[in-house]
Amino acid sequence: MNRDFYRIDERLAAAVQLAQNPTVSREHVIEEYRRRSEAAFAPGTRRNYRQIKATFCAWCEDQGFDASLPIDPKVVAAYVDYLGGKVKSSTIETRLWAITEMHRAAFEATPCRDRLVQLALKAVKRRYGAAVRQAPPLGKKEVLKAIESLGDSRLEQRDKAVLWIATDSWCRSSEIVAFKVKDLIRQDDGSSLLYVTRSKTDPYGDGAYAFLSEAGTESVLRWLEIAGLKSDDPMLTKSQPNSKVQHMDPATISRILKRCTGRKDISAHSTRVGGVHDAFRLRCDLSSIMVAGRWSSPEMPARYGRRILASQSAAAQVSAAFSEV
Repeated sequence: MNRDFYRIDERLAAAVQLAQNPTVSREHVIEEYRRRSEAAFAPGTRRNYRQIKATFCAWCEDQGFDASLPIDPKVVAAYVDYLGGKVKSSTIETRLWAITEMHRAAFEATPCRDRLVQLALKAVKRRYGAAVRQAPPLGKKEVLKAIESLGDSRLEQRDKAVLWIATDSWCRSSEIVAFKVKDLIRQDDGSSLLYVTRSKTDPYGDGAYAFLSEAGTESVLRWLEIAGLKSDDPMLTKSQPNSKVQHMDPATISRILKRCTGRKDISAHSTRVGGVHDAFRLRCDLSSIMVAGRWSSPEMPARYGRRILASQSAAAQVSAAFSEV
């Protein structure tokens, strides 16, 4: 059975129930929904939702549209038209999610399921494309070169630990800065495992493991000793001796990578993409790549590696075979 059917059925039942309740009871349920949403959504999601809501309401006011709920589907379709070409289609979809959540919070039917809105979104995708920009790859060879160029100062020792974790583990920046000292699990061969408590795709904390090489482990241990960090302390902190021991901001990982490599085009996600590129060049199978990056489906690693896969495709192999004839 389609689970969406049950979700729609449940929402309709909730709407009918609220319609039959007195105003005081309705306001109580809406307030409870708001409170539970605060607990259910990640801080970043809540912050993004509030920002999108404010931006949309401001746009409605500028255009002379009524932003009171429920919002007319024609207004939302016009908003999609306005966003077309200004932001990515994936960003438009995120904004439609926020508008839907505005209606769910008030137990009103969302206009985003209306055919007018869906057609507007399809038209924008057809006209402007739906491609998602991929972070430029930063492979192992380039990272190792950057590590070799660093000296032994306190800052450089910290940066070495960051670079090793980023290139070995393929972790997202939010995962890297969340590591605590106790999340480093030593192995008999000198390498280690990093325990990923939770992540973007694991909001409920089932947990996962990432790899850290022997050289990477030595670098991290050296930094922990220099910084005097304890078991419950963050693994990566500010490099200043007297600074407060706290988790770094995820954006700091990107700044460190840019500074150490001299590249301005990369981000913290570049080592994740670069790791996939290196793996495909080494002919690693897709299942092992999924394990390394903790992906539950092959879609993202295949998307990251499509440039490499094209050069390894049947067409490339046939060309190579016949060039030798």
